[in-house]
Amino acid sequence: MTAGCLTVAMGQMLVEPGRPERNLARAETMIASAAAQGASAIVLPETLDLGWTSHSARDLAQDLPGAYGNTLCAAARRHGLVVAAGLTERDGDRLYNSALLIDADGRIAARHRKIAELDFARAIYATGTTLGVADTRIGRIGLAICADYWTPTLGLAQGAMGAQILLSPAAWAVPPGFDPVQTPYGGEWIASYRTIAAAFRIPVIGVSNVGPVTSGDWAGHSCIGASIAVDADGSVAARGPFGQTAEALILAQVRIGG
Repeated sequence: MTAGCLTVAMGQMLVEPGRPERNLARAETMIASAAAQGASAIVLPETLDLGWTSHSARDLAQDLPGAYGNTLCAAARRHGLVVAAGLTERDGDRLYNSALLIDADGRIAARHRKIAELDFARAIYATGTTLGVADTRIGRIGLAICADYWTPTLGLAQGAMGAQILLSPAAWAVPPGFDPVQTPYGGEWIASYRTIAAAFRIPVIGVSNVGPVTSGDWAGHSCIGASIAVDADGSVAARGPFGQTAEALILAQVRIGG
């Protein structure tokens, strides 16, 4: 893709732990709405099928693409949209916190397995061992998941591989009683994203779900959206609203290919 402005939708959707059909229906609605509003791509949250660290993964996770992935591929093809989305992957006796990058024709361009998982979540998810980039209709994309970009290391590696934009499904959670006025959320993510953007002049977009965390050490926490798009010059191009019920579709205008 030549240098220019790209509209990327940030699908900050509600994810209900253990309710894949409801969650996939929301994802399809987000994809359709993004296309109707002129977006070329959409980023959806981490483990949008079952919820991050949900114990339901042991029974409900599927091979990829599986029925859940095929649903997203069909929606991408139907609406002509590049889709980055997190899903729970079963591979034999292992589970992975994974993401798919789906091109606008419905083809799976890349699969990523999360590398920088929190320690307690490794009781559910095995660790990914590969990192790459993929060419799509909108350009060369680096795909990662949430804490993979907590520090800029992996994003810098993808920048060195020639990525023109980085997309990150996420599940950003806070403990009960968290006060976003006293402690504004997201500064650490912006700092890391800006480091990557400055090194390679590429946008970085992270999109979190909203809703409860019901399993694992963070049971009782809330995913709160606050999705972030940092443009190639390091400026914040768009932010999602904060809150457990702050479901939203946000459009970010970013520069790519310059």
